[in-house]
Amino acid sequence: MSCANCSLQYYNQLNQPLEASCMLLLIMLGKVSLNLFMLGVRRWDVKQSFMGYFCISLALLDFTLLVNIAFISYFEDFALWGVRFTKYHICLFTQIISLMYGVLHYPVCLVSVLDYYMTIAQPPKPASIGQRLLYILAVIFIWISVLFYILKVPAVSAELEIQNHFFTCPFYISVQSYWLSLAILFVIGVALVICWSEVITMVRSVRIISFTSVTVLIFSYASDCDCTVCKKQLLTRLLICFLGTWTPFVFLQMIILLLGAQIPAYMEMNVPWLYFINSFLIATAYWFRCHDIQLTEGMWSADPFVSWKFCFIPFNNQNTEQAEKPGTVIIC
Repeated sequence: MSCANCSLQYYNQLNQPLEASCMLLLIMLGKVSLNLFMLGVRRWDVKQSFMGYFCISLALLDFTLLVNIAFISYFEDFALWGVRFTKYHICLFTQIISLMYGVLHYPVCLVSVLDYYMTIAQPPKPASIGQRLLYILAVIFIWISVLFYILKVPAVSAELEIQNHFFTCPFYISVQSYWLSLAILFVIGVALVICWSEVITMVRSVRIISFTSVTVLIFSYASDCDCTVCKKQLLTRLLICFLGTWTPFVFLQMIILLLGAQIPAYMEMNVPWLYFINSFLIATAYWFRCHDIQLTEGMWSADPFVSWKFCFIPFNNQNTEQAEKPGTVIIC
């Protein structure tokens, strides 16, 4: 089926038995557990952002889908509010969710990067009720818009109707996630090539010490220019901070792309993936707005997982006393 407008591919469209709902239930249970784990281990003292609210909404939608699958799998055939539900609806709901997830990557990234670009340099202050409400409305608007877009695409509607008659349950593969992952890896690769010598020098200078009962990393390497002026030094620090947290995820994306793994869209859109993109977008915003960044403690609370303080605070750690100042360390 040709579906150029929905940025999706159909993969492995076979007459699969709907008894595979048990496997789908286990997959969703693992995904929901992973989403809750990532939301639980994140730092909570962070600035409010669109991506943070969207991650929560995604976790709620995944949990709702899990509950529906479990409910239908248990009762198998029942009527609710005049609508008859069978195991076929497990496949139908999952397909609709997959279609929605498959076209969400670009809009979410676009809104998030605009949000960070406009707010990353603002003085830190608690989010107002109006700002929180704006983020919530933006998240709701995106979900509703994507749902109407999916249901109004003629090719998708026709395919869902065909599956209703022939009881097929195809997997949907998002093209957007493939190109987004490829673009992120390309940017990281180019940055590594540009800053390779600086990265090696800084990594070789690292020391691990204990500061106020917290394990910290000390980089004894002193740059030749202020990071807000020399963008190459800033790029090096952004790269080290990003890879220091997300290196395993970067290797995972490389393996997926090299193997050409076809991952269904309902699995591929998850909270860890969104937080990975979130850190990349924050680094991008820091790069473009570096001259507007104010060196205050609250400016480094934009990311729930990566500490970006090291990227902007000047340091020259030539002796232990000077190195142990709070402004010259990265907290791990």
